[in-house]
Amino acid sequence: MRTIDAVRRSGIGIRPEQTIREAAEIMEETGLGSLAVLDDSKLIGIVTDRDLVRRALARAMPLDGRVDAVMSSPVVTIHADTDLHEAFAMFRTHDFRRLAVVRDDQFVGMLTVDDLLVDLASDLVDLSRPISTEIHHAHHDSTYPDMP
Repeated sequence: MRTIDAVRRSGIGIRPEQTIREAAEIMEETGLGSLAVLDDSKLIGIVTDRDLVRRALARAMPLDGRVDAVMSSPVVTIHADTDLHEAFAMFRTHDFRRLAVVRDDQFVGMLTVDDLLVDLASDLVDLSRPISTEIHHAHHDSTYPDMP
């Protein structure tokens, strides 16, 4: 499976000069926990809900401050067509929950640990279905003769 196939929602970008308030509003409207910070079409950072809390609110930054002042940078990326196992490996070796997905140096989405957990849980349900069926609908016909 390719990395892009595991991305559950397309990523949304914000310009570096946009405000902390605008970033928070976009996250609230979209239900996303992170935004790609794009200078023209170049990915220069990621701003997360955690960045807004720890780097902006906790430090009493003005809400009209620039989002690039609180973004995480440099950005670790993975190519959209890379095998998903490599994304798992990157999450294991780095201390982050989001991975920017790119194709031809263009941001195309955000892969999150949550995406992988949802897919994994779904796969486990599918794998367990035959076992559950057998347990719930097992034949009770004994292959052994009755014992006196």
